[in-house]
Amino acid sequence: MSTPRSVALERLAYTLAAPVLAVAPNLYPDSPVNQVVQLAGAAGIGGWVLAAKSEETGAGRKILRWAPVVLAAAIDVTAGHTTGWGPWWMDGLLAAGWAAAGYAVLPFSRHARRRHRPALAAPAPQPVWAEAPEPSPAQPDDGADLLTRDARMLWEQAGMPARTHIVKATRHPGMRHDMTILLRASETGRPITGLSEAAVAASFGVHAGDVVLADVAIQPGRQGGPGWLEARITPDANQRRRTKPTDQERWTDRVGGPKGGAPGSVLVHRTRDDKRGVTFYRAKMADSTDTPRIDLAKVCRGLSLPEDDSCVFVLIDGTEFLISAFDKPPLSAIFPATRELLTPDAKGMYVCGFTITGQPVKNMVFQHDKNAAAHGLILGVSRSGKTQFFAINMAAQSLDGQVVWLSTVRKDEKTSTLGQYIDRQGSTALWMARSLRAAKALCEIRAEMPWPHDGKPHDYKPGDSRCPYRQLNVYADEFMTAAQDSLFGEDIQTNGDDLTVTGLKYGIGFNPAGQSPFAHNGFSTEMKDNLRQNSRPTIFNMGSPGATRKAAEGTMENAYDVPTIPARYSRQEGSTIERAMRGEADPENGVSTGGVAVIVLDNGRAVLMRSLYADFDSDLSNLFPDEVNRLTDYEISELEKRGLWGDWNREPDPGEFWPEPKENDGDDNSGSRRRGSVGKGGSGKRSAKSGSGRSEQVTSPRQALEAIKSLNNA
Repeated sequence: MSTPRSVALERLAYTLAAPVLAVAPNLYPDSPVNQVVQLAGAAGIGGWVLAAKSEETGAGRKILRWAPVVLAAAIDVTAGHTTGWGPWWMDGLLAAGWAAAGYAVLPFSRHARRRHRPALAAPAPQPVWAEAPEPSPAQPDDGADLLTRDARMLWEQAGMPARTHIVKATRHPGMRHDMTILLRASETGRPITGLSEAAVAASFGVHAGDVVLADVAIQPGRQGGPGWLEARITPDANQRRRTKPTDQERWTDRVGGPKGGAPGSVLVHRTRDDKRGVTFYRAKMADSTDTPRIDLAKVCRGLSLPEDDSCVFVLIDGTEFLISAFDKPPLSAIFPATRELLTPDAKGMYVCGFTITGQPVKNMVFQHDKNAAAHGLILGVSRSGKTQFFAINMAAQSLDGQVVWLSTVRKDEKTSTLGQYIDRQGSTALWMARSLRAAKALCEIRAEMPWPHDGKPHDYKPGDSRCPYRQLNVYADEFMTAAQDSLFGEDIQTNGDDLTVTGLKYGIGFNPAGQSPFAHNGFSTEMKDNLRQNSRPTIFNMGSPGATRKAAEGTMENAYDVPTIPARYSRQEGSTIERAMRGEADPENGVSTGGVAVIVLDNGRAVLMRSLYADFDSDLSNLFPDEVNRLTDYEISELEKRGLWGDWNREPDPGEFWPEPKENDGDDNSGSRRRGSVGKGGSGKRSAKSGSGRSEQVTSPRQALEAIKSLNNA
C-alpha cells in the first residue's frame, strides 16, 4: 500500500524539527526560533481551550490536531531551563521521543479530515462486476461501417427524431463533413412524419439550410415509400456554393426559386459569345406543363447583371426561354437596306430587319399560303421610323412588280421622295379619300376583268403569270388623323373598312399607319381583325413601354409577353445614388431607338427587331426597280369612266362626297363656301347648311355624331 503524500511530509517535518528542539535552547537561548516555537505552542493551547468550550462534536480530534505544536513548545521551554543538556541528556531524549511519537501517531494528518476515516485507514475499494448493457435498438449489430455507427450514436443522443433509425450513412466523395443518411421508421409499416430539416441539422450540429430531405425510390433489394427518407447533409458544399457557386447553382438559388425572377425554371446552359459580346442563358421549366413567368429585372439582379432594358432581352419558346445579356445595346447598330435583302422570294418573303440575336426578320408582300394579297399595319409615334419602314416595304413590293399608292395628311420630305419611285402619292385628306374610293372601285373592275387564257374573271393569284393586273398596295399614313377629319373622315374610315374586307381577293392590300390601333381612333374592330389576320403588324415606339405593349397586344390573338422599346438606349454608368449625393448630373449617353419595332409574327409571337435603314439623303434608286409599276390601261379607263381618276387634289366635285343642298335650304352660296373652304390640305370646316342637309340621311352612329357636331356649330 502506498503512503499518502501528506503523511510522508509530516514525518519529514518531525525528523527535521527534533534536533532543532534539542539544540536551539541550549546553544542559542535568545534565538528567534525559540520564540516562534513558543508562540506556536501558545496558539495550540488557545486551540485546546476553544475546542474544550465548543459544543460541537469532534473536540478530541481538534485537541489531537494541536498536540504536536503544544508539546514542541513544552520541550523547548524545558530545554531552556535545564543546565546543559540536562540529566542523562534529557533534552535530546525528549526531542527524540517527540519525533518518534509524531512519526507513529501522526495527529495532524490522521485527524485533519472530518466525517470520514483517515486516508490510510480507508479500505481499498473492491471491484464490482457490472452486468453488460443490453444492445440499444438504435444501434443493431449489422456490421455497419464506422461512419454509420458514429451517425447512429449522434442520432440516438438526439432522441431518435421522429422515431426513425439510420440504416446507412454515405460520405460524399471529396468532402469531409458532407454525407447522405438513409432513414427508416423504427416501427415497421409506420410512415415517417414530423421530421424536419431543423431536427436533422440539430442532431449533426449543422445549419438547417445545409439539410435537404428527399423521398426514397423503391429499388431492387430495398424498400421505399413513406416509411423511408433520405437526408442530404452538405455543410461543405453549401459553404462553397455560397462563396463560389456554379452557373446552375446561382440560377437555382437566385432565379429559379419561388421568389426568383423565373420561378420553377432550371438553367440548361450558359454560353458566351465574345465576338458578338453577348452572354446567353438558356433555361426551361422544370415542369413541362408550366408556363414561364419571367420578371426580367429580378432575373438581372439574381445573375448580377445590369438592369438595362437595352442590353438584356428575353425570348420565350413554349416552356423554354433564352435570356441574352449584351455588353452594348445590340439594336443601336444600323443595318443598311440592300436590293438583295428586299427582293422577295417565291413565297413573297423579304428581310425587313434583324433581331437582337442577329437573326433576319421577314415580312411578306403577299400571302402565299392564302393565295391572296397582304395587308399591312404600321404603328408608331412621330420620328419612330414608320416612313423608313414604308420605304423598304414599298421597295420590296415594287421589286415584286406591284403597284404602290401613298397618301398622307400632311406633306413632308420623305413621302415626297418616295413619290418619285411609286405610282401615285398625295398629301391631303381629300387625296386619301379619293385614293381609297379608286381602290374600292378597282375591286369591282377586277371582279369583271377577263383573264386572257380563258376570257373569264378570276380571283387574284399572286405569282400567276396569267393574271392581267398587278397587285395594288394602298398606304394611308396618319390614318388616325385622316379618319377624324371633319369633312372626309367618315368616307375614309368607311372605304378603309370595305377595302380590308374585300380587297385581298382582288389583289389589293391596305396599309394604314398611325399612332393607335383602337376603334375610337379610326380603327374599327372589323378593320383591325382583318389587318391582324392578313399581315405582320409592326409596332414602333408608341411613346412609352406601356403604350407599346398595349398597341402590340391589340394586334395579337393572345396577350404574349411584348418586348419593351425605351425612348433611348443608354447604359447605366456608375451609381445613381452616388451621383445624387455628389450633386452630379446623369450622363447623357442615349442612342435613339428610331427604327426599332415589335413585329408580330404569324404564330402571334412578338419579336423585337431593328428595321433596315433606307438613307433618304442618298439616291433610293438602288432599292427600287428601274421602272415604276403602274395600273393597266384597262383599269385606268374604267376608273376614268367612274370619275375616279385624274387629279385627286382638285376641289370636291358637286355631290362627290355629300349631297348638294336643295334650293330652299337658305343661302345659295353655302355650297360654294363649303367647296372653297377645302384646299389641298383638306382642313376646311363644313357649313351649317351642308351639315343640316346631310343630317337628313343618318344611317350610322358616326353620322349621328357628325350631325350633332353640325348642330352645335350652328
